[in-house]
Amino acid sequence: MPLIVVTTSPRVAPGLLAPAAWRALSAGRVLTGSVGHPCLPYLDEAGIAVEVVTPDPAALAAEARTAAVVWLAAQDGDEDLMRAFGRAALALDEPPVVELVPGSYDLPGARLLDLVQVMDRLRRECPWDRSQTHESLVPYLVEEAYEVLETIHEGDYSALREELGDLLLQVMFHSRLAQERVVPPGEETDGEDEAAGFDIDDVAAGIVDKLVRRHPHVFSDVAVSGAGEVSDNWETIKAAEQAAKGETRTALSGVPMGQPALSLAAQLLRRAGRAGAPAALADDLPAGFGARLFALVRQAQDEGLDPEAELRSAAREYRRRVEEWESAAVEGLGTPTTS
Repeated sequence: MPLIVVTTSPRVAPGLLAPAAWRALSAGRVLTGSVGHPCLPYLDEAGIAVEVVTPDPAALAAEARTAAVVWLAAQDGDEDLMRAFGRAALALDEPPVVELVPGSYDLPGARLLDLVQVMDRLRRECPWDRSQTHESLVPYLVEEAYEVLETIHEGDYSALREELGDLLLQVMFHSRLAQERVVPPGEETDGEDEAAGFDIDDVAAGIVDKLVRRHPHVFSDVAVSGAGEVSDNWETIKAAEQAAKGETRTALSGVPMGQPALSLAAQLLRRAGRAGAPAALADDLPAGFGARLFALVRQAQDEGLDPEAELRSAAREYRRRVEEWESAAVEGLGTPTTS
């Protein structure tokens, strides 16, 4: 006879069990070591009796030799208990069969729920996390974004996973801070704080709605001829959204002026050119080194180059040469060549 182990996910509503799990839970005596297991009320309502016991691997192994025993595992999987049961079963002359029945499965994205819970706890219990504000987190947001960029440029895709997680944390952190501004029902508010309050679900819902609206060729019946038309449709839909909000749209609307100056100049030139602005507007800027740099950005774009990528490539080569020079100096080999 088998020991049937039914597992459940803490990220799925406890009453939602797979048909195989319901069948397994009716196959024999049902036991659990978790007195607060969230599935217990639903099983009770379904007429399935569950005994809460102190786990005894040897006793479970012995009973499973003669009768079907169902073990409702704690939501952490009861891994230590299962290992102990395995050892106890192998010590028997005729070890029982162990059958694993997943009661519920995580959907894609389910681990984001864990991040929500961890962030909530950090905000309550960690002095550092509790003291942060949107403003204090700005340097970390910028730093993490550039670290993601670095791993992509290096082609280090194993590190990319970790860096994306660090960047995701910043999104979660800012959303958690904003959640604290949500006014509970019945409390008075001046309206401004209430409008500024949102949570991670609002953030996700906002981007989902935007993506659906701006991809009518995917979510509706609009036909497109290629990526260029997709981009044109995006801008048209975006302009209509801003007009509906009463926002005045210009060729440079939405360009973040706080970004690094090189990429800012490139984006301004690109947006202005797309809008048909005369190229001469970039001529004769106020004299100075900045004007010469701006002219170089314009030259790069005229040649079909990304000035940010070009400068970054040159900086990487310079870093390589400095590192080579340092290595040679340490080894006493003199100054290396730059070839």
